[in-house]
Amino acid sequence: QVQLVESGGDLVQIGGSLRLSCAASKSIFDYWIVGWFRQAPGKEREGVACVSNGITTYADSVKGRFTIARDDVKNTLSLQMDNLKREDTAVYYCVVGGYGGRCSNPRHFGAWGQGTQVTVSS
Repeated sequence: QVQLVESGGDLVQIGGSLRLSCAASKSIFDYWIVGWFRQAPGKEREGVACVSNGITTYADSVKGRFTIARDDVKNTLSLQMDNLKREDTAVYYCVVGGYGGRCSNPRHFGAWGQGTQVTVSS
């Protein structure tokens, strides 16, 4: 089982930027889909951005502001977050999943990191 470790979470002002990183303990090349989920207090986990078969998928709420990147050589995943909004406040998780997984369904992802806190405030 691959181990995933996120980093980069922080307290940032509205309109600011953050870059989250995820390091995998072994190759992520064989995982068909990789991505980022988030969970805000009192809310369900939400698929934020995923990469599968060379195609990127973003939640409507982050389109145009977030950019996901996958590096199968370095076994890393990143999430560049720009123009952050208060509603982006959440714990962000790095995830990997198998063939056919959908970014909208957290049950399609078998490995999760421990999460990193992102807080957006004025």
